Amino acid sequence: MIPLCIHSICKIALHSISSVSVQGLPHLQAALSTARTTGLVTLANHISTLDDPLAWGVLPTRLFFDSRTIRWTLGASEIMFTNPFFSSFFRRGQVLETFRGKGGGIYQPSVDAAIDKLNHGNWVHFFGEGKINQPNTYPQCDGVARLPRFKWGVGRVLMEASTMPVIIPMWLSGFDTLMPEGRSFPYNYLPRLGKHLSVTFGEPLDPREIEALRSNAGQTDAEIAETRIAVTAAVHRAVEALGRSVSGDLLRRTPE
Repeated sequence: MIPLCIHSICKIALHSISSVSVQGLPHLQAALSTARTTGLVTLANHISTLDDPLAWGVLPTRLFFDSRTIRWTLGASEIMFTNPFFSSFFRRGQVLETFRGKGGGIYQPSVDAAIDKLNHGNWVHFFGEGKINQPNTYPQCDGVARLPRFKWGVGRVLMEASTMPVIIPMWLSGFDTLMPEGRSFPYNYLPRLGKHLSVTFGEPLDPREIEALRSNAGQTDAEIAETRIAVTAAVHRAVEALGRSVSGDLLRRTPE
């Protein structure tokens, strides 16, 4: 009931405080139609506090009547689970409590739970950077802006899922102008109206690259860690490539 209510609010908000365009939605819908036997992973850039749940307002309402077609995601303990009300709300909203920094890491219960969800044919969404990074803060390499690296827990989930899930990259645009970082109270809680947002779902990744990495993983801790990094880098490249195709020179220009 909570996901359906939130979805309804987000759908109304998307069309009342902003305009939104959606590309590639059939890719996600096709994947969700097989999600009962195969898990689904989506990965997106993370550019505002409203990325989740507002972006899911573009989805058909019928998906929110079945928990199998509602995303599970990892959420920061120090932000989303700070009191009993928030904890109950976000757990009912299919958010897995995740500890960042000391005491966290890739072997914590939320990452174990994400693997289990995939093994049971569910949909798990990752904001792979693990925190908000707005485009003007993107790191540079040879004068070119790059999407910040993804956390290696993503690689662990993809390596240890019992069956290779469908993997779909996503790209969000405009949410950073809707909720810019760095504003003072109370403006940091208020969206800027009239912005244009876009949500793009890319084509599913060819599973052969990830399967090859999984099957060739070594046995030592160092070899496993090396493979985990390679798997994470592969999906990072896919999201970044989608971003370039959607945003033109966004990831080519030097951040301001």
